Amino acid sequence: MKYLLGYDIGSSSIKGALLNAETGVCLASAFSPAEEMAISAPQSGWAEQDPEQWWKEAITVTDLLRKQHDFHADDLVSIGISYQMHGLVCLDKDGKVLRPAIIWCDSRAVPYGQEAFKELGEAFCLDHYLNSPGNFTAAKLKWVKENEPDIFEKIHKVMLPGDYIAYRLTGEMTTTVSGLSEGIWWDFREQSIAVDLCRYFGYGQQLLSLIVPTFGEQGRVTKEAAGILKLNEGTPVTYRAGDQPNNAYSLNVLRPGDIAATAGTSGVVYGVNEVASYDPASRVNTFVHVNHAAQSPRNGVLLCVNGTGILYSWIKRNLGIGSYEEMNSLAAGIVPGSDGLLFYPFGNGAERILENRNVGAQMSGLDLNVHQRGHLLRAAQEGIVYALQYGIEIMQEMGVAVKTVKAGYANMFLSPVFREIFAGTTGTVIELYETDGAQGAARAAGVGAGYYASYEESFTGIRKMATIEPEPSLQTQYSMYYARWREQLQRLIS
Repeated sequence: MKYLLGYDIGSSSIKGALLNAETGVCLASAFSPAEEMAISAPQSGWAEQDPEQWWKEAITVTDLLRKQHDFHADDLVSIGISYQMHGLVCLDKDGKVLRPAIIWCDSRAVPYGQEAFKELGEAFCLDHYLNSPGNFTAAKLKWVKENEPDIFEKIHKVMLPGDYIAYRLTGEMTTTVSGLSEGIWWDFREQSIAVDLCRYFGYGQQLLSLIVPTFGEQGRVTKEAAGILKLNEGTPVTYRAGDQPNNAYSLNVLRPGDIAATAGTSGVVYGVNEVASYDPASRVNTFVHVNHAAQSPRNGVLLCVNGTGILYSWIKRNLGIGSYEEMNSLAAGIVPGSDGLLFYPFGNGAERILENRNVGAQMSGLDLNVHQRGHLLRAAQEGIVYALQYGIEIMQEMGVAVKTVKAGYANMFLSPVFREIFAGTTGTVIELYETDGAQGAARAAGVGAGYYASYEESFTGIRKMATIEPEPSLQTQYSMYYARWREQLQRLIS
């Protein structure tokens, strides 16, 4: 039997999946740590993690997978990596981490990105980068340059989180075009590194790692890593992508009009487009999709709401509710509309769909004589969906068709209430699949290694769990409730 191994480097946990390469069936799945990984916030709006912890948890996950299915290292075809996007890892010439990683939900770099957008020219940035430099990785490196000059002077290479794990596996400091685009280090017009932005920020492109293909050999497992992970030295790493492009891949979202959604720590809707389009306010963002090619352009249009699953876990923790199943049961006992209670799930840093404002999470319409725990729980789920719908409308303005949404049977999509609200508010059919980012990375690694002859072949064995059709009567109700929520939002951000 031949195997494929996938890692998903998240901000909550590190996940792993072992697939039977021949059948596409997932043989083992694990995550670590058991409790969510800590995110350090030295100041308000900051979010940092230790890259070394990601690596340690990846080691633990590999051991857990082997306990579930004891595979021979000789039979492992290749390894794929998915990772949390937009993070900044700084390495010195010896490959040592110089400071904690500044991760995706850290908003300290917003002023630097906004200044670049203004000084370089909004038209120039949108034409070349399809985005404002905003709060992305390129601007985060500028923050380090300005505020930690001693550290900046020691930087040999900067990396995204997945680049770092690939480095620990292979000893090679590399990245991908898709990765560069998510950091706003890619010039779509010139099809090259964003030299003008690097020059504006005052650092050279030599700080960026060597570009390797998204699918294809990116390096081989070193003797040191092989000993730690009990793998064979020389096992190839053949795929790497940010979590949202990879989530789209794991759901076979590769063609224009295809839509993927996820509602983990953050909530994302991701559509594939064959044209280089952008939102003038950069509220949703365009990146290079995993299957992009010069002769067949594929770009991913991504909308992100930071405060989705993290909001629900915050409520669970602070209300002392024992399980998510109990929370969903309480929410299901409340009628749609939550008796007028509105929730705005914006409490996890600056929100791109709100033009990088950090307005905090808020409730509106609380009636102390009416509302109970169930109302809060349902209003939270409704507010998350409404925030996603607000972003979907922006995508539609860009020409992205949103008809059928594919999602993994996980996280918020495990809630029947959430699925009902999502279908009713967006008017879309939802298809749920038994897959996750680690499985997607493993399947993609099979393509990168040449084990699968096509993308389609890699989806052998994937299982559809459910299809949810929007109910016309609920669509009418949720349209009204969403309009009320949206009207209040406009007052909130004006």
